[in-house]
Amino acid sequence: MGKRERFLKIYANLPINLREEVVVMIQDQPISWRVAYLEVFNNTKLGLKILNKLDELMII
Repeated sequence: MGKRERFLKIYANLPINLREEVVVMIQDQPISWRVAYLEVFNNTKLGLKILNKLDELMII
C-alpha cells in the first residue's frame, strides 16, 4: 500500500472533530488533517511533501 492510500485510509477513520487539528508543519506552516487531505486528494506538490513528511514521522 502506497503513502497516498495509507493516508486516505487513516483520514477516513479519523473522528471528524480531529480533522481540524494540526498534523504536521511544512515550510513553517501548520497543516491540519483537512488541509492535508485536500492537498493529497488533488495530487499537488504540497500534497507530496505532506505525504513524505508524514511517512518520515511514521504517522502513516
